[in-house]
Amino acid sequence: MQQKILVKVSMHCDKCRTKALKIAAAAHGVSKVSIEGADKDHIEVIGDGVDSVCLTRLLRKKLRSATIVKVEEVKEAKADTKEEKPTPPVQCISSASYCAPQCPSMYYGVVCEYPEPNNCSIM
Repeated sequence: MQQKILVKVSMHCDKCRTKALKIAAAAHGVSKVSIEGADKDHIEVIGDGVDSVCLTRLLRKKLRSATIVKVEEVKEAKADTKEEKPTPPVQCISSASYCAPQCPSMYYGVVCEYPEPNNCSIM
């Protein structure tokens, strides 16, 4: 369950904004941190299992003023369901007629050859 937490923090300079972003990003379970609002005085934290009270307490300790504005659950987008290409099967050469798919090194007489790709997939 991902949460979106909006915290109002008094940030009057870029140094304070950077400090607040570092504190929020270091919290447990945070996946995204951004600055919101017209005056750039709100921090939006998105993450899984983030403790909003603990996060606000840390921000208060370092920046003196922090208030929780809103905590809500993030709805997942359905557009993220991309189809992945299936990986080619491993071709096994074996002295026996059976080729074990788990771990070929456990079986004697089994040698697995991986097909060489036509293109370099890294570059």
